[in-house]
Amino acid sequence: MTKLTEDGPGSSSGSLTPEQASADAADLRSGIDDLAGLVAGSLGLPELLAAVAAFAVHAIPGAEGAGVTLLRVDRVDNMVEALAASAPFVAEIDEIQYVTVREGPCITAALERRTVRSGSLGGEMMWPRFGPRVGRLGVHSALSLPLLLPGQVVGAINVYAHGKDVFDAHAAELGELFARPAAVAVHNAQVLAQAVALAGQLQTALSSRAVIDQAIGLIRGRSGRSADEAFSQLRAISQSEHRKLTEVAQRIVDEAVRRARARNNPT
Repeated sequence: MTKLTEDGPGSSSGSLTPEQASADAADLRSGIDDLAGLVAGSLGLPELLAAVAAFAVHAIPGAEGAGVTLLRVDRVDNMVEALAASAPFVAEIDEIQYVTVREGPCITAALERRTVRSGSLGGEMMWPRFGPRVGRLGVHSALSLPLLLPGQVVGAINVYAHGKDVFDAHAAELGELFARPAAVAVHNAQVLAQAVALAGQLQTALSSRAVIDQAIGLIRGRSGRSADEAFSQLRAISQSEHRKLTEVAQRIVDEAVRRARARNNPT
């Protein structure tokens, strides 16, 4: 593993030309501007993650593909909440990292809250199961950047390149500058997605309760039973038919509606 405080083999940071430095800075500014243009709510969470991955490829020198992953560092056994990839080969690497071997640069970056990079994945000792598999795919360089907020790890950005020693300290520095606003954009989208999901669950719960109350009222009207007795009957039907309580209630309501229509419109 190449340390961030050193220039690894093939590093260009010491010989970076003014023209290249200017071009890299322009790419970074463009990527950050693109992040600022992402409006929460105009994209779903998967689409926003995909956009951030695409922006990272343009913002970080040497990147040929990138992935963005939402992680829960308190659940190592099932830590991935959502992910997106800018290219098919990145998705293949993510499958190896998160499903096959459960180790790799993204997991390390998130758990240790630090930037990690490697210029020779095939021989990388830090990830002895991940590295050789990815090296056999012809991908040798990786740079992983944790998405950090105060007291919180949102996820990580992973960028990859096929060549060896592609990501030097300069690329890592620009990547970290990109990761800061990216963490905010991704977190905001995550919060919005959770709010929308909760609203949907509450609406479903309210609708379910309304249907159940209607079914209880119908049972009481037919049998003269109390509300508790009618609910017990409804629950007994649900258990005997191995169907959800809401489904049974909806069927009772639908049948009552059909009978009422038939009475009002005799053939």
